[in-house]
Amino acid sequence: MLFKTIWSPKRVVDVGFFWLMRRYFSVSSIAAIDRAAKDGELRVFVVAGEVSGDTIGSRLMASLKKLCPFPIHFTGVGGYMMAKQGLKSLFPMEDIAVMGIWELLPHLNKFRVKLKETTEAAVLFQPHIVVTVDSKGFSFRFLKKLRAKYGQQGVVGPPHFHYVAPSFWAWKGGEARLKGLSEFVDRVLCILPFEGEVCRSNGLAATFVGHPILEDVLELNLGKDNVENGWKVRRHSEEFRSQYGIPPGATCVTLLPGSRLQEVTRMLPIFLNTMKLLKDYFPELMAVIPVAPNKYVEDYISRVVHQCPVPSVLIPGGLPSMKYDAASASRVALCTSGTAAVEMQLARLPCVVAYRAHFLTEWLIRYKAKVQYISLPNILLDSSIIPEALFQACTPLRLASLLRELIQNEALREEQITSAEKVIELLRPSDKTIRHPTQLELKSMLPNYTPSMIAAFTVLYSVST
Repeated sequence: MLFKTIWSPKRVVDVGFFWLMRRYFSVSSIAAIDRAAKDGELRVFVVAGEVSGDTIGSRLMASLKKLCPFPIHFTGVGGYMMAKQGLKSLFPMEDIAVMGIWELLPHLNKFRVKLKETTEAAVLFQPHIVVTVDSKGFSFRFLKKLRAKYGQQGVVGPPHFHYVAPSFWAWKGGEARLKGLSEFVDRVLCILPFEGEVCRSNGLAATFVGHPILEDVLELNLGKDNVENGWKVRRHSEEFRSQYGIPPGATCVTLLPGSRLQEVTRMLPIFLNTMKLLKDYFPELMAVIPVAPNKYVEDYISRVVHQCPVPSVLIPGGLPSMKYDAASASRVALCTSGTAAVEMQLARLPCVVAYRAHFLTEWLIRYKAKVQYISLPNILLDSSIIPEALFQACTPLRLASLLRELIQNEALREEQITSAEKVIELLRPSDKTIRHPTQLELKSMLPNYTPSMIAAFTVLYSVST
């Protein structure tokens, strides 16, 4: 054999792999993996506050278990996906899944209670690593309080990693606020290609790991080489239609109203009224609604779906395979701004992006935003390739018009499908992520070095600054 192995009670670990990876990354003897070696186990405190973060966190946890030569113990806050990887959440993740400024006000007291509970649990757990995933409102307050807590005790706390950089590039004065993050964030794991350099120029250690959504392709396409395939999820349209009794001639629209209760209650009624207008033009119209794995969202959609003016199919959004099956069977998608627009790029399904919020939040966005678009594909391409209906323009009449055109206009559809390949290429981890002039040896050992694997290695082996 080329490499020797270490046997642990739960796994076999390739010594050659670790030796090789240490050559490619900047590491030292005080990395988290070395602290864990002294205890014979790795303790990771991880916090995610929303559905997309739950998926990212679960994949990071799975990759840590693959890379770490010691038993791993997780605790913190997460959802269904992280629970499958062994996390017993301190409380339901939905308790801190609040987006916006004015929307947060009614929840402030509960927010403070959960913040204190999380901080105290982290100190008691004595983690080797602390990872927060997105949800900067809760995450940054938690990391700041935790760093202060260790400071009061006169001890050096564990390194803090934040997965998914705050969207500093979207706001006026956003870069300036990065400077203060280094006081309680040791490294940011960036998912967009331009974020790492800007973070580092502002004194914040950062690594571009690639966009986590790319792992949908690797998982659903059974890990095959996807470069030649253009990183497209291949799913089963006919099987999905047959399973749910969708007639061959029906026009299906995937509705993605969001994953947080506040956005779903705001957006789903607009989407349903949009379908009411569309059915006059497409008599065999059907709605397919992937339901986010959020118990409050599930309860709400179950109560109101009977108001849908066309036949509708609810599918569990916690199963990516079914979400992409639904996309493959659909003609277009209507998405609330967020991760869904990127998922539709992987599915190569043309879509329209919609967004409404509290009127004061909308006013603040208009005043503070410095980007022209709200959906990530448009931002990356600096183009309005995906139609957006925002704020007061987000009406059923406007959305129905945009969807109708996208359903009927083949040129517009092809333009979106073609641009999707450019978007996905920008989100892939590049050779610059692994800092060595040659990549062949690493690629031969880890053919699909995924965002979560790069993130996991960074968490294990990088050194806090």
